[in-house]
Amino acid sequence: MTPTKRRARWLAYLVVLGPGLLAASAGNDAGGIATYAQAGAAYRYDLLWLLLLITVPLVIVFEMCARMGAVTGKGLSDLIRENFGVRWTIFAMFAMFIANFLVAAANIAGAALALDLLFGLDKFISIPLLAIAVWLLLVRGNYNLVERGLLILAGLFLAYPIAAFTVQPDWGQVFQRMLVPSHEWLGQFNVNYLHLGIGLIGTTIAPWMTFFLQSSVVDKGERKQDLPIRRFDVISGAISANAIAFFIIITSAVLYTGFGERQLGSAGEAAMALRSLVGGAAPFLFGAGLFGASVLGAAAVPLTTCYAVTEAFGWERGLDHRFRQAPAFFGLLTAIIVLGSAVVLFTPQDRLFSLILFSQVINGVLVPIILVFILLLANNRRLMGDYANSKPFNFIAWISVVFIVLMSLVYFGIGAFGRGS
Repeated sequence: MTPTKRRARWLAYLVVLGPGLLAASAGNDAGGIATYAQAGAAYRYDLLWLLLLITVPLVIVFEMCARMGAVTGKGLSDLIRENFGVRWTIFAMFAMFIANFLVAAANIAGAALALDLLFGLDKFISIPLLAIAVWLLLVRGNYNLVERGLLILAGLFLAYPIAAFTVQPDWGQVFQRMLVPSHEWLGQFNVNYLHLGIGLIGTTIAPWMTFFLQSSVVDKGERKQDLPIRRFDVISGAISANAIAFFIIITSAVLYTGFGERQLGSAGEAAMALRSLVGGAAPFLFGAGLFGASVLGAAAVPLTTCYAVTEAFGWERGLDHRFRQAPAFFGLLTAIIVLGSAVVLFTPQDRLFSLILFSQVINGVLVPIILVFILLLANNRRLMGDYANSKPFNFIAWISVVFIVLMSLVYFGIGAFGRGS
């Protein structure tokens, strides 16, 4: 291959980065940042090995969703309705709508807290401005414009690697803990450690991310011939998103030394605590990353919800439509943004976090169901033909999904019956 052709191929890969990178990056939202910050604050580098391990299941799940979207030309909601019936579809859509609405509200809150940290902007000013900006981007833009805008926001995640190098961690210890599980997991049953470890898994692979990825592939009009490039996108997206989580944990491990197992109530609290703990660039960098993550989530989560619901009921949808062409799609999008902003504006902070936790419980129920649906659909040769899972891939996929399902069930069980001591 000539240098010119090699350069052209790499440029092609860079140009098509989108759905996989966005889905994985949007998963590092305000709730995700809070989880990673708590992991670093409570156990320093001891959970890094688990973050490395769950990168494989994330890649596996994303690849199946991208492949189904390209081969069938349909979103995940469409395929669930057509292959498993209306009842399962209604249950999944109802649970996802409630959870996603609360997650969207949490991300609006995270963006407002970031602006407070960075510029001292009051939430009664910042939240209406944020809501209008997100609404205009999604309703007035086409798919390509929205994708570019969200990718720019994802670029703010680079603040976390910079912050990690700014705080100067012990890199030898970092890589040792990343490769060797800690004694907390192997030798002792520390329920707090287990709870946080499972929370790490839950925030890395959220159900809405799978709907978002597959709908985005369909909305871009991608087909079977685009699969090699899309695989590159989902693999690089999963790795880069977990790399950002890696740097958040490292930064928090250094900056929050001495917090012990104190619980950080939200990503906003984690960011605001930096103001009194450290000086220099670290608080600004953490706030910039939180802003990018929260706005990305505030756009991606409502968008996912609208795609999923309108797909499930066969309504017109897509960012390349106008409001009058897809009134249900854009009407639902507007309602989620407006109502989510209102919830954040008029709900006390302590009550808001309780709502966020409730959304995680719903996701805990939904994750196993959605992942099993994905695997069954990806193995359906009537749908997928020669693009159904191969036996070696299927072996890895089932192990990955069973691992995620078991961890999600344990996480839900701990949440439902108490964390113990």
